[in-house]
Amino acid sequence: MFKSLSLKVIIFGFIFTFFSSFGQSFFLGLFNSSIRDTLSITQGQFGTIYASATLLSSFLLIWVGKKIDDINIFKFAFFVTLLLSFSCFFFSKISSIAFLFIAIFLMRFSGQGMMSHTATTTISRYFTKSRGKALSTSWFGLSTAEFILPVLIVYLLTITAWQNIWVSISILVLIFLPITSFALVKNLNFDSREETKKEDNKNIKQWKRIDVLKDYRFYVVCLNMLAMPWIATGVFVYQSFITESKDWGTFVIAQSFMVYSILSVITLLVSGFLIDKFTSRKLLIFMNIPLLFSTLVLIFFHNPLTSFIFLGLIGISNGLANVLGSSTWAEIYGVKHIGSIKALTTALMVFSTAFGTALFGLLIDKGYSIEQIAFVSSTYIFLSIALLFFVRNKLNPQYI
Repeated sequence: MFKSLSLKVIIFGFIFTFFSSFGQSFFLGLFNSSIRDTLSITQGQFGTIYASATLLSSFLLIWVGKKIDDINIFKFAFFVTLLLSFSCFFFSKISSIAFLFIAIFLMRFSGQGMMSHTATTTISRYFTKSRGKALSTSWFGLSTAEFILPVLIVYLLTITAWQNIWVSISILVLIFLPITSFALVKNLNFDSREETKKEDNKNIKQWKRIDVLKDYRFYVVCLNMLAMPWIATGVFVYQSFITESKDWGTFVIAQSFMVYSILSVITLLVSGFLIDKFTSRKLLIFMNIPLLFSTLVLIFFHNPLTSFIFLGLIGISNGLANVLGSSTWAEIYGVKHIGSIKALTTALMVFSTAFGTALFGLLIDKGYSIEQIAFVSSTYIFLSIALLFFVRNKLNPQYI
């Protein structure tokens, strides 16, 4: 029974992370030009609205996300599904700047925030000995979406209006997700756990969110967890600025995203096995090292070929960060209140993407070169890794 249920939980996580893509930056960015043409706004105006709406969604996520600890997972997933479907429909009705702000807020909250939060919290709570492999498999849903959807959407935009695409997505979400949720997690409850040996079931202290906020280790780990979201988002949103600064040519970064995707997926799959063997706590110190090297590549090299190395290194850190970002908290603080804790960390992650967009834009407007921006980024990464190095042996869970 548990083996069958375990597979269902993994499939549920895969589907929900796939559908979270509708609120992710890579997907919403595909409609950037269409929306700006419709509203006659500039890149800067769009970026400001995008960052502020994302920021607001991160604050709401802290409160709503913790409800997953109190509500049956199927009921919670059904609520998130309805919200995502409505958000997609609302997005198709954008006709003013005010509507754009609300639409982006809804998509970032329901898509990037609540969908991924529901998937990763459910898997983190259910799995123990196979948590790493389960999380890496579920996050493969987002990687699949990143591989399929850009090409599909670019094609659809040539044959139909962008508003029609969003109406279709809304209908798909409303029909498909409730059925799959019912089939996969209808009987899942708070006590459902992966089958483990007795000796694996030690009494780990179950931290509440208020206690976590008093733990200095939380802030050190967060400094490392948030590096990838704000730096990568800055790179993705302002990739045209990087291309122009480096004189790499129009298609170099677009082609380099293939290397990013491939290495991200490979790392995602390998990291699951490594986590189950060595624990997330031991792997955490290595998570941002490739990201650090990617900023150094941006500082010191200008050849177009280095774009592939640059984005490839980001892809490796991205693969590690996706899995470690969920499993680490469960290992250190237990799973009883993991929804409340993950709501906070997911909100911080969403906030950091808004921060990255705003900071990169501010530095660009101030006249900073891409090399100088990369130096700022590398300094942050180095300092956060250094802090983690000094507390790495104190990340073990506490036992009752």
